[in-house]
Amino acid sequence: MSPPPKPSSPCTKVCVLDDATGLCRGCGRTRDEIAAWGSLGEARRLAIMAGLEARLRDAYLKPREAPASP
Repeated sequence: MSPPPKPSSPCTKVCVLDDATGLCRGCGRTRDEIAAWGSLGEARRLAIMAGLEARLRDAYLKPREAPASP
């Protein structure tokens, strides 16, 4: 029986690193995570992938300002 395959990459082919956040705008990984992806174990890949959606949301969604009081 062969071991289960490693999780696929979260890459969305939108490979643009944002200077302000240090994150790829497409997948949310850092430069270091992208560079190391091929050598990471399954547990580490899954841990990174589990946090990407929240990481992107937190980095790019600005809190709304409260309306000015009359």
